Amino acid sequence: MTAASPAQAIALCASQDLIDGGLAVGFDVVYAGQHCRAFAIRYQGVAHAYLNRCTHVPMEMDYQPGRIFDDSGRWLLCATHGAAYQPSTGQCAGGPCRGGLVKIALSESDGVVHWHTADNLHPVEF
Repeated sequence: MTAASPAQAIALCASQDLIDGGLAVGFDVVYAGQHCRAFAIRYQGVAHAYLNRCTHVPMEMDYQPGRIFDDSGRWLLCATHGAAYQPSTGQCAGGPCRGGLVKIALSESDGVVHWHTADNLHPVEF
């Protein structure tokens, strides 16, 4: 894919797989040339996706696969150092974080959630 390529919609999961404040659905992407994990969540009825990379220390945020929300279901939480992020924007809400999470565009149609490629975000090619 080149910089001039249009964004592609990649099927990620069934809409019903994303439950408000529940487990995240993880997926692999290539971001800025690096293989990374990403995750999708649902918050207040809307699906969101981000790179699974804390801004405090660039490491995956979940302590167990899919466990990104805190116990209240109100914040995305890095299990290692406690950085908290707003689920709807990915912006730092407290703790040792800088800026916000890298957001990945999502859409939903016909009961399926899709993530969208960008100039610096591509599917992993096998």
